[in-house]
Amino acid sequence: MSSLLVPYYEHPAVRPAEWDAIVAAAPRLYGVILNPSSGPGDRPDPAFAELAARLRSAQVAILGYTDTAYGRRPHADVVRDLTRHRDWYGTDGVFLDQVASGHAEFAYYRQLASVTRGPLVLNHGTPPHPSYARLADVLVTFEGPWSTYRETPPQPVSYGAGVRVCHLLYGVPAGVDAGRAARARGATVHCAVPGVGDHPWGTLPHALEPAR
Repeated sequence: MSSLLVPYYEHPAVRPAEWDAIVAAAPRLYGVILNPSSGPGDRPDPAFAELAARLRSAQVAILGYTDTAYGRRPHADVVRDLTRHRDWYGTDGVFLDQVASGHAEFAYYRQLASVTRGPLVLNHGTPPHPSYARLADVLVTFEGPWSTYRETPPQPVSYGAGVRVCHLLYGVPAGVDAGRAARARGATVHCAVPGVGDHPWGTLPHALEPAR
């Protein structure tokens, strides 16, 4: 059975019912990505700190979001973000976004992995070089619209024991069993939301949407 990795990039004070639904879904979750301001921001946000405490109480793994600009962002800036996530929100692990997939950038990510704590999720958005399996707990090998995903023939890829594959899907219609589709493609972690456009991760999977 696939478990959910939820990248919900909305403020708890603006979308409290949605965050309540995420906390209530704790047993189904691999983890939740905490992203106050395209990273931890410049100062602690009390609303996110309170949310993080609720997620911990529900035994949900909290992953701090950090952009790596495909290996172009200075190492010190990424480490600063990771430190702020831990100090301000008590994150359990790390979600690195915009991760390069080629072997040429592997050394950059190996250096970052050496300073991370807890689960490490690398969002390549496409199948990466096999070397990245030595660093990560989860490899995101697809991020994109359902319209593209459904036309892609299942091509399960194994990165070895202990490494999970994740697919992040958006533009997914109601009634679609995206978890089944993800498993057919070798993913044991996924998220599938209806949102489209520039900010699809401001929506929740249909099954988690709170009643109105």
